[in-house]
Amino acid sequence: MSRRIVVTGTDTGIGKTVFSAGLANLLGAHYWKPVQAGLEGETDAQLVARLGGLCADRIVPELYRLQTPASPHYSAENDGIRIDADSFKVPHTRDQPLVIEGAGGLMAPLTYSTVYIDVFERWQLPVVLCASTRLGTINHSLLSLEALRKRQIRVLGIAFIGERNSETESAIREIGRVKWLGRLPWLTPLTPESLEVAFKDAFVRDDFLNS
Repeated sequence: MSRRIVVTGTDTGIGKTVFSAGLANLLGAHYWKPVQAGLEGETDAQLVARLGGLCADRIVPELYRLQTPASPHYSAENDGIRIDADSFKVPHTRDQPLVIEGAGGLMAPLTYSTVYIDVFERWQLPVVLCASTRLGTINHSLLSLEALRKRQIRVLGIAFIGERNSETESAIREIGRVKWLGRLPWLTPLTPESLEVAFKDAFVRDDFLNS
């Protein structure tokens, strides 16, 4: 079976979508974001397709496309939609890898009774935890790692996004007993070409496929 990887984060707005684009490009993978909350402008799937150089047939359609850029449960409520967490079935992509991006952090609610980590626990797929290098990331990262391990969800490793902060990265790696996958710097300009080069410099393909 081809490798299916969940990309989650310690918080919202830390760069998971850009990371997912780079990872999908690196692995030659398909991409799926089950819930898109916010449809004005470029959606996350469109951003991944553009930055990752993914053709249309490598983008798996979302289960839910919601208007309001907010937590999925709140956005769905505003749209008069009820999210059915049982409908979150991992799609088959034949012999190609699949990158699955969550929304926000592990405890982002899909409904008033289900959060994203509940779905991840049911899937039992390996997870990459994305973390910012800014202040506060040690606490957020260690809490996220603890939550994943409590649910017996396999963690492939942690990927940092942002400026170099070796002390913080080392603390998380050692205290959290987690594999350091690499660090993706903020890119200016952010283009498909700059992302591809930076990602190949920062990460090792086999760490995601063979570990």
